[in-house]
Amino acid sequence: MTSTHTERITAHDGGTFDAFCAVPDGGRAPGVLLFQEIFGVNENMRGLAERMADAGYLTLVPDMFWRIEPGFERRDESGIADGVEMVQRLDRELAAADMTSTFAHLLGMPGCTGKVGAVGFCLGGVLTYTCAALARVDGRGLDAAVPYYGSGIHEMLDWADRITCPIMFHYGVADPYIPVEAVAQVAAAFADRPDAIVHRYDAGHAFSNWDAPSLWDKAAADLAWEHTLAFLAEHLH
Repeated sequence: MTSTHTERITAHDGGTFDAFCAVPDGGRAPGVLLFQEIFGVNENMRGLAERMADAGYLTLVPDMFWRIEPGFERRDESGIADGVEMVQRLDRELAAADMTSTFAHLLGMPGCTGKVGAVGFCLGGVLTYTCAALARVDGRGLDAAVPYYGSGIHEMLDWADRITCPIMFHYGVADPYIPVEAVAQVAAAFADRPDAIVHRYDAGHAFSNWDAPSLWDKAAADLAWEHTLAFLAEHLH
């Protein structure tokens, strides 16, 4: 049975921050870094972490806003303005360092097999892409990355060559924040990579967030989750 608790992560510059941890039943398991939407580590992210653990992955969800407002949490569309403000205040360089610290912590947990992937949603999609490009622990990077509708990825394609792990992108074709042209740019940048996959769904932005009713699209969310679990199983086991 999946259990949950809070892990305390030590940052590179000496601070500490929380990460929600979901532990699968059955001994050691591959690890997954799960990166939050703009709403923080909320019920949706904790639920996704438990689902990931149910699928057999030791999962950490770090509080990426801890340097601004530790424990920031919003639930649905009513929290968008607050979340956008937090993103605007997020130091991307420090965020990359905090992701690396979380990566190292997960690798050091006794329950981790040593294989680690990352999955992220919205802001977390951009963070997942960043993590795949920049995070290295003793010279090694992620074993797989799955960004969901990361709105800034098409502006970060100069990092594409730094991503050496298999990567799977998820996008909604009706996403008002990510034009289809932007998705095409991402697909083109990874077109020569057989281990890079771009999935498109008849859905809008944040279609996997069941806590935001006007955004959630169950059919798209279920299909994307199926693709994600199959991808992680292929590359982390």
